[in-house]
Amino acid sequence: MDYIVTLQCLDQPGIVHAMTTAILNCDGNIIENQQFTDPITNQFVMRTRFESNQSEASIESTLTSGLSKFTPALRVRNYAISKKVLVMVTKESHCLRDLLFLLELGELPIEIPLVIGNRPDLRELVESHGITFEYLPFEEPDRVKQEAVIVQRVQELKIDFVVLARFMQILSAQFCQSMANSIINIHHSFLPSFKGAKPYHQAHEKGVKIIGATAHFVTEDLDEGPIIEQDVAHVNHSSTPEELIAIGRDIERRVLGRAVKYFAEDRIFIIGKRTVVFS
Repeated sequence: MDYIVTLQCLDQPGIVHAMTTAILNCDGNIIENQQFTDPITNQFVMRTRFESNQSEASIESTLTSGLSKFTPALRVRNYAISKKVLVMVTKESHCLRDLLFLLELGELPIEIPLVIGNRPDLRELVESHGITFEYLPFEEPDRVKQEAVIVQRVQELKIDFVVLARFMQILSAQFCQSMANSIINIHHSFLPSFKGAKPYHQAHEKGVKIIGATAHFVTEDLDEGPIIEQDVAHVNHSSTPEELIAIGRDIERRVLGRAVKYFAEDRIFIIGKRTVVFS
């Protein structure tokens, strides 16, 4: 079986040797390894994929024992078991469609048991893929109750992370904190310069030369969470607002898809307000 082990701790001599020795003690064979030391914080992160016929519990026990002196944040996962994702949407479908397409192609190692929408517009699309759709309008004064429903669904379905695929509502600080570093959002890279409605029209009025998108973790500080992935496209004076929107949609779906894949494959580490992403 394939396993992924991730480790994060202060950099010290002997970590890599201890990891490889512990994996060897699990009768393991390393097939992929990446590591990085942040020169500012001295934080060391490591992602190792290996093969072993031992059980996950046995492997976790051996690795924990072998690396205990470094007091690391250590996680072991059976790579064959896909992470469960709750997707949240409003009415724009391009990001959701791309996630569903990549899932059908087998290019995203995830499972989507549920899509929640604050509008019913995408119900037919979701249900046509055999996925349950739940409508939660997110209207006052029931917003707190509806967030409680989401928390309940996360627990019932054993959701690993949440993806906001152009979900146009602000989540409460309490909800964000309850799933810290487990909610991924996508937005146009104009923020904070072009906030509010019609950002691409605002960008057109300013004559921008580059547009883009950013995937990031959601925190209680709006659109200021650690950045996971970004991309841009060059445009010029001839681009209409409608053309900017079309280009922006394409970037948004690609950036979100990559961010979801990175998270699903345990490639993201958070150091302070920054991320280390092993691509």
